[in-house]
Amino acid sequence: MRLVFAGSPAAAVPSLHTLAESEHEVVGVLTRDDTPQGRKRVLTPTPVASAADELGIPVIKTRRITDEVTAEISALEPDLGVIVAYGALLREPLLSTPRLGWINLHFSLLPRWRGAAPVQRALIAGDEITGAAVFQLVPELDAGVVYGTIPRELGGDETAGDLLRELSRTGALLLEQVVDDLAAGIAVGVAQEGEVTLAPKLTLDDGLLDFALPASTLHDRYRGVSPEPGAFTSVGGGRLKVLEARLADLASSAMPAGRIVLDGRRVLVGTATSPLELLVVQPAGKKPMAAADWLRGVSDREGLTVDAAVQVAPSDGSHA
Repeated sequence: MRLVFAGSPAAAVPSLHTLAESEHEVVGVLTRDDTPQGRKRVLTPTPVASAADELGIPVIKTRRITDEVTAEISALEPDLGVIVAYGALLREPLLSTPRLGWINLHFSLLPRWRGAAPVQRALIAGDEITGAAVFQLVPELDAGVVYGTIPRELGGDETAGDLLRELSRTGALLLEQVVDDLAAGIAVGVAQEGEVTLAPKLTLDDGLLDFALPASTLHDRYRGVSPEPGAFTSVGGGRLKVLEARLADLASSAMPAGRIVLDGRRVLVGTATSPLELLVVQPAGKKPMAAADWLRGVSDREGLTVDAAVQVAPSDGSHA
């Protein structure tokens, strides 16, 4: 089949490579515009745009799906559209432009976590299982029939970055299988069943760690916001990024919520239950460092606590 591919971030690149190496032909790629990156704000193409250039596939860059963009894609005469984290909703008439419409690789087990941040929201919620699904794109958000899924049990230590990299690889293989089945006319779509939950895009405030909550809840939030937008708290009026953290062992005694202590080489912070151990942190204006090195550099650490003013937990994804 003739395929048009829509995607932007690194998580979509394995799917593009897999389809480009398949028996099908990727005749065009739709991706977001170049954006300023780094301190010098250099205009940089999306990872998908860079991969498409290397593969020699024509690229259409746009923030908005205009009539002109739809006409460009129509001129490619695609049999099927494939989308993986493009970054914007596709609507009519583009939805109906490919002969077989569009399919979407989504990083959750639908209908749980429909939306922009399914991996992150699953970890923040403490889910025990997630995965990837390929479904038919329809006007309603992530609501089409599902052609295939890959479940993935969660071990309790994965960060969003770790999990997304893994699912982007396994999901690419699932996507290729669904494309093959659609080409052969044997794909079977199954209507979504179960409770619908939403996975809105994360904001910076979603990274706030509220140490009045249980340690497991804090650890799940850290996992869900790492590496982006990043976990943080505030100590002495300055933001402290938490780059690596883990649950302290069960032998650790309970501590007042928010209290920070140095226990040998371990930096422990009290929660509503057992302490959370900070491993790597980044104080404002400084480079990442071992948490113990940071705390040793604090002049007055006796009775040190996180700032109470930031102990307010941001909201999670809501039910539809």
